[in-house]
Amino acid sequence: MDGLPKLIGPLPGPRARAIIERDARVVSPSYTRSYPLVAERGEGAIIEDVDGNRFLDFSAGIAVVATGHCHPRVVEAIQKQAARLIHMSGTDFYYEGMAALAEKLAEIAPGEVPRRVAFGNSGAEAIEGSIKLARYATGRDKIIAFFGCFHGRTLGALSLTARKAVQRGHFGPLLPGVVHAPYPYCYRCPFGRQPEGCAVECVKHIEDTLLKTIAPPEETAAIVVEPVLGEGGYVVPPKKFFDELARVAQQNGILLIFDEVQSGMGRTGKMWAAEHFDAVPDILAVAKGIAGGMPLGATVARADLMTWPPGAHASTFGGNPVCCAAALATIALLEEGLMKNAARMGAHLMDRMREWPARFPHVGEVRGLGLMIGIDLVRDQRTKEKAPELRGRVLRQAFERGLLVLGAGDNAIRLCPPLVITRDQCDFAMETLEECLR
Repeated sequence: MDGLPKLIGPLPGPRARAIIERDARVVSPSYTRSYPLVAERGEGAIIEDVDGNRFLDFSAGIAVVATGHCHPRVVEAIQKQAARLIHMSGTDFYYEGMAALAEKLAEIAPGEVPRRVAFGNSGAEAIEGSIKLARYATGRDKIIAFFGCFHGRTLGALSLTARKAVQRGHFGPLLPGVVHAPYPYCYRCPFGRQPEGCAVECVKHIEDTLLKTIAPPEETAAIVVEPVLGEGGYVVPPKKFFDELARVAQQNGILLIFDEVQSGMGRTGKMWAAEHFDAVPDILAVAKGIAGGMPLGATVARADLMTWPPGAHASTFGGNPVCCAAALATIALLEEGLMKNAARMGAHLMDRMREWPARFPHVGEVRGLGLMIGIDLVRDQRTKEKAPELRGRVLRQAFERGLLVLGAGDNAIRLCPPLVITRDQCDFAMETLEECLR
């Protein structure tokens, strides 16, 4: 499959329209679709739809296919394992793949501390396991999360999520004991401060308000945070935020849970976003890019915390043999060069996009780490008024030109391509987005 898009007819094509009509009759209307792409097959960073149109995928299946669509080594690992053993359930039996993957995750997790791993099937399950473990290990029940963060849609994870009203609406009551603090979205600092001051004020709100009023330290099990805000807008906090957060957590015996579901697995140019800030979580939630597109999640915790007894936590399909094989192949590819490529291509993109606020009046800020980049669209650069309708137009126009991008937050465009992306593909994406912005 060629490395650049090729459109052969109007979008959506006839086969795509027919499938969309079938989908509308039987699939849950709760799914969000920004434009009418009906995927048929993928290779690397290219997706082909059911009518033969080829697109450059700068969404990577929502940051999932880190190694690209259908990477030959991942496919081979899946095929070999599927021919030997598809399922046995690691909750009741043993198999080597699960132990090998747990060893690898313990080895590469941030900080040089012993780790244990509990497997699930998704990011939401990894968060659910993190909540349960934090409560079990501390004997405390309250959790502090952040406004703007997204942690999943199962009820426990949804209780931490504070992104959109529609995500929580009509599902209450949710998990009790969860309170939220402002996230250091420094471009729009809730305290009107510059980045360093914004970071400090966000933690001071936890220390001086939450811990002294509704979440006393002796009742607070954990603080849960995305090291880079994902669904909330691809926002990168200052390092000072993590320094202050670690100080408050350590002083009060509170655990730090990092949700690296979207920011992990090499996306930022390092294995974990936490590494950019020299931050070490007590518990790490992992999913999305972990297994080359296969469903897998993991709760990776300090070994001295994960001491719960048999039966306390498990998942029938979590750590499935095929998914474990895919994950081991994925991690090997990341370590062999894809992480470095993410750093190189991310720098190449940022070198060009750094000037966009000066060139395009509706670009307020471009921010990111590696191949996790957000473009903040505004009606007015001075007032920073958000422009969600403009974002929608850009997404649709990019699709019509053969580029797949998605939104994040109310008004940002997220760029999260596969880590196999090439310089030519990056240039095509930049030229396409510039044409849309013009």
